[in-house]
Amino acid sequence: MPGVFPLDEYPIHQIPAPIEWVGGDRNFYDRSYWNALDHSGELMLITGIGYYPNLGTKDAFFVVRRGDEQIALHFGDEIDSDRLNQHCGNYRLEVVEPLTTSRLVIAETDGIAVDMTWRASFPAIPEQRHVMRSGSHRTIIDAQRFAQVGTWEGSISIDGTGYAVTPDRFTGTRDRSWGLRPIGEAEPAGRPADPPFGGMWWLYAPIAFDDFAVVIIIQEDADGERSLNDCHRVWPDGRTEQLGWPLVSTTYRPGTRLPATGTLALRTRDGAEVRLELESKLFLAIGVGGGYSPDPDWLHGQWHGENFTERRNYDMTAPEVVGRLPFGLTDNVGRAVWHEEGKEPRVGWGLYEHGVIGVHRPSGFTDFFQAAPE
Repeated sequence: MPGVFPLDEYPIHQIPAPIEWVGGDRNFYDRSYWNALDHSGELMLITGIGYYPNLGTKDAFFVVRRGDEQIALHFGDEIDSDRLNQHCGNYRLEVVEPLTTSRLVIAETDGIAVDMTWRASFPAIPEQRHVMRSGSHRTIIDAQRFAQVGTWEGSISIDGTGYAVTPDRFTGTRDRSWGLRPIGEAEPAGRPADPPFGGMWWLYAPIAFDDFAVVIIIQEDADGERSLNDCHRVWPDGRTEQLGWPLVSTTYRPGTRLPATGTLALRTRDGAEVRLELESKLFLAIGVGGGYSPDPDWLHGQWHGENFTERRNYDMTAPEVVGRLPFGLTDNVGRAVWHEEGKEPRVGWGLYEHGVIGVHRPSGFTDFFQAAPE
């Protein structure tokens, strides 16, 4: 007999089954992601909590970058039915008012404590459904997200040093995503992908300006063919505007694939030309303690036992860490300038997430190891 769960009290069902049933794919996930972006470039963090019903697990992560140091906290436990009270060990995410206000609390854990409240600056908007296939025969990502920009207020303590988090200095973007993506322990590979993976180019930039926000998400293959092109402006009253097919150029830090600056050519609905300039003030490698591929230390959905907690410290100048960076994405504190015909430039702040993995011929990368010229 199927179980009955607390969420079944609410009229939110979409299929004739208990709300906690999500189908048979082991890779179903339901997760939130948040960041806090210090405009000074002194500090940056990413964090999130995820539920993996068909693996029987839940977990949370917190990664902070300051100077040349990146620190990660990981939490893991068995899944439970109390989905309206999102928690994992000392990690707790409270939805104070849906789509408007949330609170993140991490009770002191291995020298780190957090109490911050996030407030929306603009309405949340759904992103284009994200589908990615391995070769021609298997879907490896089929996910839905919504994105939103806001500000943080509260405090962070790291090894006895306190940081005041104020909304004038800390922008925060977030997304909620659910669906299918590789999680947990690695599955048997099966027949090699045909055609094999050659490379990908990725840009994700939710940015807040004073009177509007933009959410840009682009994915290209090795030849520059776009499988994802979603570029919207959102207004405080919820109106949205498509901004066309951005033409993007990126300047990389010499000897790396880390973005220094980027420029996007956009067009408004009324035909005005826009130049959006992005600048990285500080980067955080999400595959170094963040649980995103190809992180060898900890991946989302893995089972590490009940009430699991650990801290890991990384020297971002160490050769073994630097060697990981070309194979994953970086999240950057992004300063943005919006140049629109006939108007004064606008300065904004948000996430500048970018990565080039493998071949991307439009960027001049012809193999997995080539870097920008010194």
